[in-house]
Amino acid sequence: MSPSGPLDGVTILEVGGVGPAPFCGMVLADLGADVISIGRPSADRPPDDIAVVTADILGRGRARRLVTDLKRPDGVAAVLELVNTVDALVEGFRPGTMERLGLSPEACWNVNPRLVYGRMTGWGQTGPLAQQPGHDINYLALSGALAAMGPKDGPPLPPLNLVADFGGGGMLLAAGVLAALLRAERTGRGSVVDAAMSDGAALQMTMMYELLGRGQWSLQRESNINDGAAPFYRTYETADGRHVAVGAMERTFWDALIDRLGLAREQLPDQWDRSAWPGLSARLAEVFRRRTRDEWAAELEHAGVCVTPVLTMAEAPAHPHNVARNAFVRDTHGPVPAPAPRVHVHEAMHSEAADD
Repeated sequence: MSPSGPLDGVTILEVGGVGPAPFCGMVLADLGADVISIGRPSADRPPDDIAVVTADILGRGRARRLVTDLKRPDGVAAVLELVNTVDALVEGFRPGTMERLGLSPEACWNVNPRLVYGRMTGWGQTGPLAQQPGHDINYLALSGALAAMGPKDGPPLPPLNLVADFGGGGMLLAAGVLAALLRAERTGRGSVVDAAMSDGAALQMTMMYELLGRGQWSLQRESNINDGAAPFYRTYETADGRHVAVGAMERTFWDALIDRLGLAREQLPDQWDRSAWPGLSARLAEVFRRRTRDEWAAELEHAGVCVTPVLTMAEAPAHPHNVARNAFVRDTHGPVPAPAPRVHVHEAMHSEAADD
């Protein structure tokens, strides 16, 4: 979507995959890369296949879309011809599939030794589970992340499929591909990026594992500073049955919030007294139930106290901040998130280049 972006002139070949791999391609295309998508014949896919259902948005920005039967020698030969013209290849098959097709990293390096070869899998290219199927919830389960999510008196709850699929999968694959492209630029040699969603889910738990090692994290769900236990970092129901999100973690914000809520600080327990958290949360819950979500938003959203309305997906695109930032764009089926991050060219350098 951004042909003049920072990846202008970089060409990526995208082969196979569902969800995280196309998401990686979307991110790279949003940053200006020319992404050529190789897909199998539509007759091979049922109409409710998730790859078909999400193809419009996760497939945005593709420079070309080619249909090729990789089970045929001429299809493989066509891909190898393209390999000679691109900077990176991204594939999302199970380990060994590309090798069986004749499109292994070695086969591709015989054609293009500078090629960056990005691989997106659930469990990685090696390990006892490498050949097993899985989804975001399974990778979260083995990373330790899933056990930490959800209410204390209920089962673990998956955070949609954001953490392993897109954060630990597609995002980290994009980062790895970009790092390998820099290396190829310096050395003239390609490399393999082995991106596993299970690895990525674990990586995103780094801070929590550090806190656990220091004795500052409880294995009991809903018992920690940012898992819903702390009165200053949780959601509260409002008078209309909706919610506000409170993130007043720093004492400055917490004190300001207490003042805005009309409570007397000297009559409340200390913010960091964990034994007092249940009672303090109950006190704030009682206050927040006195007004509607939007009434609280009108008073607190711009008050410097880290309180925002909890918006639905139907509401978020119309929020004034999102509108001002053009955070959503209109697609065939409605608004969808716009490319991020924004990369702005240094104006002085841009002007000098224009003058040359």
